[in-house]
Amino acid sequence: MPTLYHHPMSPASRFVRLILSEYGYQTELSEEQPWENRRDFLTLNPAGTLPVYVDDSMRALCGATIISEYLDETSGIMKRDRRLLAEDPFQRAEIRRLTEWFLQKMEADVTRPLVRERIFKLQMTPDQGGGAPDSKILRTSRSNIRQHMKYLSWLAGSRPWLAGDRISYGDLAAAAAISVLDYLGEIDWSDAPSAKEWYQRLKSRPSFRPLLAERVRGVTPVSHYADLDF
Repeated sequence: MPTLYHHPMSPASRFVRLILSEYGYQTELSEEQPWENRRDFLTLNPAGTLPVYVDDSMRALCGATIISEYLDETSGIMKRDRRLLAEDPFQRAEIRRLTEWFLQKMEADVTRPLVRERIFKLQMTPDQGGGAPDSKILRTSRSNIRQHMKYLSWLAGSRPWLAGDRISYGDLAAAAAISVLDYLGEIDWSDAPSAKEWYQRLKSRPSFRPLLAERVRGVTPVSHYADLDF
């Protein structure tokens, strides 16, 4: 059975998990602590980043973008109206743009610093960079959330799905990032009704259920995290 090396609070890992579930893959999950730099994991991915997908032939694919393109070419292209990348080249480009936005720009501006300060540093030793959260980083990241939520709300209010008429990688990438921030209680949904309605639709999909059931050691999710109607 293929294996996905992941961390439950990694948006990129969650994105790939959602794709695998939407396409009906059976995959073994192996939780990786990326700050530990395990030798065996670095053998799979010298960059030490998540996620890493290892297929039945023990071939490793590293990174959410690479994995998602591979899954589209080997499975998605045969799904027709369930394909998560569009047939039209321009539409595919828009889906890729939004996927990059949420997995790279939002990751750099918001998700990565918040997850590191609020979760990873609690589990890291002082030698690994663990310790108390940096209040300046938290303030900056929380300020950045507002701009990203405004953009997400505009997309959700302008289109049936973020990239167009059908659910796509763009929606899954955004939902993966938002779900991590929502776990931490960092989103004020009262200011984003369009985004909230969109996210409720994503949360209601069967592929989302394993994410909503997960818990991270030492960090309790916000009370509405697993609620479909919140």
